[in-house]
Amino acid sequence: MSVAVETTSPIEARLNGHTVPLALLIGGEWVTTPSSIPVVNPADGSVLAHVADGSPEQALEALAAASEAAASWRAWAPRKRADLFHRAYALLQERADAFADIMVLESGKPRAEAEGEFALSSGFFLWYSEQVAHLHGTYQEGSPGGYRVIETHQPVGPSLLITPWNFPMLMSARKAGAALAAGCTVVMKSARETPLTAALFAEVLHDAGFPAGVVNLIHTSDSGAVSSAVMADDRLRKVSFTGSTGVGTTLLTQAAKNIVNASMELGGDGPFIVLDDADVDLAVDQAILCKFRNAGQACVAANRIILHSAIAEEFTAKFVEKARALKVGDGFDPTVSVGPVISEKQRDRVVRLVDSFQKAGAQLRLGGQVVEGPGFFYEPTVLTFPTHDHEFCNEELFAPVAALYTVDSIAEAVAFANDTYYGLSAYLFTSDLSRAVTIAENLEFGMVGVNRGIMADPAAPFGGIKASGLGREGGHDGIYEFLERKYIALTVSELGDL
Repeated sequence: MSVAVETTSPIEARLNGHTVPLALLIGGEWVTTPSSIPVVNPADGSVLAHVADGSPEQALEALAAASEAAASWRAWAPRKRADLFHRAYALLQERADAFADIMVLESGKPRAEAEGEFALSSGFFLWYSEQVAHLHGTYQEGSPGGYRVIETHQPVGPSLLITPWNFPMLMSARKAGAALAAGCTVVMKSARETPLTAALFAEVLHDAGFPAGVVNLIHTSDSGAVSSAVMADDRLRKVSFTGSTGVGTTLLTQAAKNIVNASMELGGDGPFIVLDDADVDLAVDQAILCKFRNAGQACVAANRIILHSAIAEEFTAKFVEKARALKVGDGFDPTVSVGPVISEKQRDRVVRLVDSFQKAGAQLRLGGQVVEGPGFFYEPTVLTFPTHDHEFCNEELFAPVAALYTVDSIAEAVAFANDTYYGLSAYLFTSDLSRAVTIAENLEFGMVGVNRGIMADPAAPFGGIKASGLGREGGHDGIYEFLERKYIALTVSELGDL
């Protein structure tokens, strides 16, 4: 597809007829910088635009703006804040096409997936808007009498929100929606690869009327320096990060100095278990969706497809057939199912990964090649593994590469599924309800999908255990992650003393 690009100023550009901010948002003003960051279209390698390259000093200016606005924002009446959320939600709907187009351009995902991400993201934002006026505390009599135990909640304070490139709209809306609903001000740091979607989202909040300093946005080519500067400042009271476990570990170390409240949504190694009594056709369809959505670049993707030996041959044949039918290409082509990986560096990593698997004895059933031509495309690939005792068996693939393993029993399936540092999402396919509940309870993961490969829901708590993170996003839990409990002990008189 030919992309119409017109840079009108350092403040904004026109992409496919949509005006997109290029500057930083600090204290309610769009701010330019001397240097800029190229935004690359992974479908053809072309440069879409250049966004402002924020420095650590500008990140601290954004934190200062968030800190200055914190007291007034937390004092807004819940209904007034909810009304503002609804105005922003209405603007999101008006600009739905812009969000979908920009996500396709900068992340490469198919247009249908971009539309789905926008719908889910705006659904999260709507959920938060409906919860703003329904955050409750408790009231009860003190154990020995003579006073009352009152529990209330207060915003934790200025928050740093660090979003990834693979779901730029969803992560922006899910994090910022929760923080703002709780009454926190925010500094959003976009992913270098996908800053334009984050900019569109910040612009919606700005245009809806969120007060200056409540929402701030930083793009940067030096994420480490910017994050370190903000994390070291004692005005910061919360960090919410989605990304790799390695970076999350660094942020947690930095958070320790000032005892900064931290939420971490980190790596995944999702086991996708198909038992002997499963509906194989359903499992195949859901595995294709769970594995190849966003070219496999999802922390909740099916990372290890674990098949009971009784159905392994049937599942593998049908899975390979379905994967072979997936069309790779530019996301604006409505017949395309799999877009490019995010960058040339990521594609080179996939090449090395598949090569190392084959050298270790994995059998290539499909794909395994770079797609020639412009862009960073890699064929949907299926590998079957003779054993599951290699160290790489719990490496996060983050690629359009499916790894299939065979086991001979339920006990072996559960043991292999749990044999990982990670604990984000797991999937289980069986027709036996009792078996499903028992296995789900014994899988060491924060989320388990039973007979389904997609679980994200605005009303549900999203998050993992072990090396997959801390805290939850979504549902009531998502807002309470940005609230601190406060206990008030109130002395009361006896009725006869009044």
